[in-house]
Formats: sequence, C-alpha cells, structure tokens
Amino acid sequence: MDNLLTIISLLGSLLILLGIILFIPLILSLVYREGLFWVYLFPSLLSLIVGYILRGKGRGSKISLSMGMIICALGWIVISLVGALVFYLALDYSYVDSLFETVSGFTTTGITVFTGLDNLPKSILFWRSLIQWFGGLGFLTFFLVVTFRGQSGLFQLFTAESHKIDMARPVPNIFKTVKILWGIYLIFTVSEFIILSFLGLSYFDAINHSLTTLSTGGFSTYDDSIAHFANAGYENYKQIEYVITFFMALGGINFLVHYQVLTGKLNSLWKSLEMKYFWGIIFGGTGLILINHYLNFPFLWADFEESFRKTIFQVVSLLTTTGYGTEDINSAFFPSFSKQIFLVFMFTGACVGSTSGGFKLFRIGILGGLFKREIRKIYSPKGAVLPVVIDGNIIPDEEIFRIVSIFFSWLFLILVGGGITALASDLPAWNSFSGIFSALGNIGPFYFSVEKMQELSDWIKITYIFAMLAGRLEILPLFIIFNRRAWRG
Repeated sequence: MDNLLTIISLLGSLLILLGIILFIPLILSLVYREGLFWVYLFPSLLSLIVGYILRGKGRGSKISLSMGMIICALGWIVISLVGALVFYLALDYSYVDSLFETVSGFTTTGITVFTGLDNLPKSILFWRSLIQWFGGLGFLTFFLVVTFRGQSGLFQLFTAESHKIDMARPVPNIFKTVKILWGIYLIFTVSEFIILSFLGLSYFDAINHSLTTLSTGGFSTYDDSIAHFANAGYENYKQIEYVITFFMALGGINFLVHYQVLTGKLNSLWKSLEMKYFWGIIFGGTGLILINHYLNFPFLWADFEESFRKTIFQVVSLLTTTGYGTEDINSAFFPSFSKQIFLVFMFTGACVGSTSGGFKLFRIGILGGLFKREIRKIYSPKGAVLPVVIDGNIIPDEEIFRIVSIFFSWLFLILVGGGITALASDLPAWNSFSGIFSALGNIGPFYFSVEKMQELSDWIKITYIFAMLAGRLEILPLFIIFNRRAWRG
C-alpha cells in the first residue's frame, strides 16, 4: 500500500508541474488574441487540482528501480492524456487523434495527423513544439530539476526514463548531473534560436524550430517542414538548412560527450566506438545516397551542392530521428536503395544519452561485439574467458542479456504493429512496416502520406501510440506496469 501511495503522490507532482507549464501557451494565446483562454485554462486547472489531491496521498517510501519504471510509464501516459485536451478542445480532431499528436510530441516522434499547420493558431503550434522540447531530455528529468523533494531513491526516475546504459556522469551526484545536462540543452536551444533569427526567421519560427531541433522531435510550424524556407524564397534558406543540420547532429550526440567537449576534452567527439559509428554513418551514408542518386540521374556539378545539402540533411534528420524534411523521402530524388538505407537509420538511431530515438548505436556496437565473441569461441580453448569489450570496458553479461531482450522486443513489436496496420488498412507490407518503424523508433517520416496516416483507423493509431511510448521508454517500463510483483517494489 505504501508503494502505491508513493506512486500516486509522484504522479500528482507531475500533474502539478504540467498544470504550471500549460500557463505558457495560455499567455501566448492572450498575446495573439486567439480566444483560446479556456482551451489551456481547463486542462491546467484539472491538472493542478487532481495533482494536488493525488500528491497528498504519498507516504514517502523508498523508490526501487521497478517502482521508478512504473512511475515513469504511468507518468508519461498521464501527462499525455491531459496534454491531449488542448488539441481536442481547440481543433476539429477526435480525442484519439489529439492523444496521438500529444504522445508523438512528448516522445519526440514527430509523426503528425494534423494538416494545415500554416494556418493553425500560434499558441497551438507552440504547444506542439514545447512538449517536444520537454520530451527531449525527458519530462521526468525536468521534474527532478525543478521539484526535487529529497525523497529516498528518487534518482530511480532518471534511471527509468533515460537511456539505460551505465555511463560516467559529469559529477557523482545524480541531481547535479541532471541540472548540468539541462543547462547544456538550454544553451544549445538558445544558441540555435539566436542564429536562426539572425538568418531571417521570425522570432516565432526561430524558437519553435529550435525547440524541436535539439529535442530531435521534428515538429515544424509548416506542412512543408524545413523545405518551406526554400519554397517561400528565404534569402538564407541554404544557411538555415545547414544550421538545422548541425543542431540536429548535436541533439543526436550523447549529452555527456557535450559536457566533456565543453570542459576541454575535444577528442570525446571521435574517440569512442559510438562516435566513430555516428560520424561514419553520417558521411558514409551521405556518400552512398549521393552515388545512388547520380546513378539514376545525370551528374551535374552545378546541382552538386543542392544534392549534397538535401542528402546530408536527410541523413542526419533520420539518423538522429528528428524527422525534418527538405526533400520528401518518398520522392524519386531518393531511389530504392536510398530508401532502404533510410529504413536502417530508422532502426539504429543515434547515440545513447542523446535526445534521439531508435535502438542506439552503442547497442549496435555491443551486439557486434557479441557476434565477434561467438566467432572467437569456435576456435578458442574450451573454458576461455572471452568478454565483450567496448572502448576498453568489459560489458557485463547482464547488460548484454538486457540488450538482446530489447532487440527481440523491438522485432516482436515491429511484426505485431506491422501486422495490425496491414490487417486494418489497405496499406501494402512495405508501407505498413515503415509506419510502425517510425512510431517505435520515435522518428516521424514514413513511406506514405500524412493524409493517409490521418485516415487510418483508431485501432492502428492506438497501436502506434503504444509503440511511440514503448520506443521512448525503451520498452521495459511500459511492460512492467502489467507485472503485479513489480508493484510491490
């Protein structure tokens, strides 16, 4: 009972924080005189009142890892259910569509069922961007920064929500670590805002795209995404695209690496296996796709810069799971081989400890090391100790088993989600799998249109909602809430 009351109390605290955050778009709606005052006030008051009631139920029992995962999973579900009320009350969309958009935002997936973005109220567009920004490093980690109550074991929330790989911290104290990471995140966001404003974007567009770039979320204020700036004739559209490419890459790098670089350890950008994978995939993938493009289209030096810019933008966008676009990945510009490469990027994702989704390059490296170990076992003496070593560190078997289980879960969810999509729609197999790939990998782009996504049945959308949450929380927390023993701590 104490465990249950503690879980309820912390969910109440999360709702209180959400209720306060909802005042930000409320103020913006007043500034723009949009007449949406109650659209934000109602869910805000609901969140504050329910949160206050639930918070008073807690008894302050110690939080175990299993409890932390339960709080994490339920917390993301609850804030999504409340946050969806904004879209439901303001726009002509069903609650399932509103929940879909909200979960896509908080999980930084970036799949949208909304069209006509250019004409939506500015406060609604800002709310979409804001939930992605909070979801980037994690809503629960932000909760730890601003409302830490000193409760025993509360650091388990960080462990449950963050990408669960044992890595060095900037400082031993977990709460100081979280503050450092959020500080870097904020500095990068402000820096991008200043640069984009200088390049000619309005303050509104600059802040929205800064929020959704560093979070690798990909929500834009335009239906054409980043291609809008070229299509609308912005003088500096090329520089804008390169700047966004750079900051997407920053979002895809482990924020502990950013801390090391900012404290003078520049070699952190390339010395680890994961960072070598990261840069190798960006430049190698860009080269392969350019070759594939020019094997299908005449090579013209005059067009090379444009081809390079569009290609590296899309490579970084998909590898970091941001999902922005300057060229539709369904277009002929990217032939079949390129589309297959993109699908691989949708699975791998970028670095652990970043804001990107996907399986993560570090885990790919560990699975590769496991494969090499099995090969060595064949010709090594019986009983030889053959550990998996990454960057000079022995990876414990417990960590390897967990990664293998997550990998299996990924495959299982992709098969189930793809099957549900194919059964409940007229989409062919390739398109059906691309949709669940996008949802589970928290990516955004897929191989069919937004209009088609909007037309899919509620059952498919609910499946994708589950997949987006599972992908962002790395599967385990979402499934552990169905285990009765876990609730006992």
